[in-house]
Amino acid sequence: MQDVIDTFHPDLYAGKDILVTGGSSGIGLAIAQGFARLGGSVIALGSSQAKLDAAAADPANRGIRFEKVDVRDPAAIAAFGKSLKKLDVLINCAGIARPEAEFEDDTFIEVMDVNLNSQMRFAMAVLPLLKASRGVILNTASMLSYVTDPLVPAYGASKTGVLGLTRHLAHAFGPDGIRVNAISPGYHKTDMTRGLWTDPVPAEKIAQHSALKRWGTVDDLVGTALFFASPAAAFITGTDLPVDGGFVIGGF
Repeated sequence: MQDVIDTFHPDLYAGKDILVTGGSSGIGLAIAQGFARLGGSVIALGSSQAKLDAAAADPANRGIRFEKVDVRDPAAIAAFGKSLKKLDVLINCAGIARPEAEFEDDTFIEVMDVNLNSQMRFAMAVLPLLKASRGVILNTASMLSYVTDPLVPAYGASKTGVLGLTRHLAHAFGPDGIRVNAISPGYHKTDMTRGLWTDPVPAEKIAQHSALKRWGTVDDLVGTALFFASPAAAFITGTDLPVDGGFVIGGF
């Protein structure tokens, strides 16, 4: 990650408060680390106490405060939002996928709730703080906002919904100076995709379909998040940036 961090001013986020949902591991944790290393005061949320404890004990996460909040619980989210005194950046990163099981009604609803509804809940819970700071919301969509995977209908639907939510909130919150954008990760090596990148056959097929002929890492998403929340993106809102190594536009 250091080469990414070195691209930005070392104190870019000094004095700024950043909240990252889904921040105890994977993409969310990497983004939280990026903001912290540029001077930001970062709170990372998660639902697994074991993951939160492990992350808090890791020296690489120095300067990040870890808290447990269930993103499916509207009352817990509202209470957490009221507990904050100041906020400049909200990164909505919480997400789950349940391959094949998403055809079951309960599972479909749960995936939609975590991946889409929680992003709206957090946006509303911290809206007064973001109005005060003229802050930034960065939502997490997916390459499956653009292409299909027949095993995860809820995941695809939820991530497609994130694009619509991002565009609508950009206009709803824009008069208050709040910018709302999204990033769409592709195939990155995370716990969620472990079954694919640890199996040589699908791992190589996926790598070869991308323009860069490799899998992404979580660090590949950090620079995009840091840019979107910075003054360099001051006139960018309501948009989505795929970070997928050219996978979605790949040919056959």
